[in-house]
Amino acid sequence: MDKTLTRHPLTVAGFLVAFFGAILFSTKAVIVKKAFADVHVDALTLLTLRMLFSLPFYVTTAFIISSRASNKQMSRKEWCILIALGLFGYYLSSLFDFIGLQYISAGLERLILFLYPSFAVLINALIFKQAIRRNEVIALLLTYTGIGIAYYGELKIDTSNPNFLAGSFLIFLCSITYSIYIVGSGRMIPKVGANKFTTYALLASTGGVFIHYAIRGQYTIFQTGIELWGYGVLLAVVATVIPTFMLSAALKKIGSNNVAIISSIGPVSTITQAHYILGEEIFPLQILGTVLVLTGVLLLVLKIKK
Repeated sequence: MDKTLTRHPLTVAGFLVAFFGAILFSTKAVIVKKAFADVHVDALTLLTLRMLFSLPFYVTTAFIISSRASNKQMSRKEWCILIALGLFGYYLSSLFDFIGLQYISAGLERLILFLYPSFAVLINALIFKQAIRRNEVIALLLTYTGIGIAYYGELKIDTSNPNFLAGSFLIFLCSITYSIYIVGSGRMIPKVGANKFTTYALLASTGGVFIHYAIRGQYTIFQTGIELWGYGVLLAVVATVIPTFMLSAALKKIGSNNVAIISSIGPVSTITQAHYILGEEIFPLQILGTVLVLTGVLLLVLKIKK
């Protein structure tokens, strides 16, 4: 029997925290698309606002963690790895994501982004020489087939969009960079702790976003109205800070396998929200593709040991 599963039984409280945390995370794409539609803003400015309003929460958390007697001191190598992973996971991936969302639907973005578990499997196989198991091969085939079907259906509908392929490719890059973060976090968290790793990784990514914004030199963030700042607060608090801490709490209560399975509600939630809030069409090929992707993801996260 899997001892991890024994130590982390699925409780009602743990399920609800993970479920609503995943729902809040899934609002990100919808909020970004809504901001692009309602306010004239570029992707980097919107991302900067997100990190600006998130910063106080993570600075406070970092201070609390570093003040504890149990706080583990990290080596210079560990700091370098953590900062690099933070830049991959929440700077590069978020930048690719926000730019890509200017060109494709929120529903398709979430499906392409959900390729990251399969990329994580491939990275572990190619770099760390972990054997790909039979159920993982099936999962990969299901996931990519699902994306292909949904993508074909979206391409038939969105024929007038000249940037459709470019936007899709950027979300594809987002999925790859985020999978690098996931693989690295799986090796760093046992050494430094989940809360500490996540907090400092987000602080590193915030630094990357701020430096990028400063180098670009267009400080439009201070010339915009209250509506744009409202979207920045929503992205920071509703779609970033609250779900981050909720899923962190859920990991402690019910374990990573259960959280990963429950988080599969994300694409369904995004597609539903995008339909009712943004008016995006739901079509049969998208539904079929979503089912195949979710099935593939569930096969990847369900590690059954005899």
